[in-house]
Amino acid sequence: MITSLAHEILSVGLLYRDRAAAENNFDELKNHWGWGGFTTHDQKCCRSMTRITALICNWWSLFVRLVNPNQHTEAINSRPLMLYAIGKQTRHAGQNRLTIINKHAEAEKVEQHYRRIAAFFKALRLTAGQLTSIQH
Repeated sequence: MITSLAHEILSVGLLYRDRAAAENNFDELKNHWGWGGFTTHDQKCCRSMTRITALICNWWSLFVRLVNPNQHTEAINSRPLMLYAIGKQTRHAGQNRLTIINKHAEAEKVEQHYRRIAAFFKALRLTAGQLTSIQH
């Protein structure tokens, strides 16, 4: 390795690792979220789609971090695991119930993840301030 940086060789390796980690985000956006290119020359439309894609990517990253806070999981691996299920919402006696049927080989693991996320949001809802119907 040749460099003009005045660092020890181990420090240079860490710098390259950090750079690769930052570039990995752009690679994931390009290859797994559709940022590989848009087929229109309309700049306004391209900017809008780019922002929408980035927003959805961020939401998905936050969702997956709730599942596993200690590890980044790329969309190509996390989407099949967390999205390929059938959900049904039922309402009875003023209560909403969401039933999810998952045929994935790791369905029990996914169910544990969903239960942990549901518990997190339930606790968040209890502690967060809620608007009344008049304030909406």
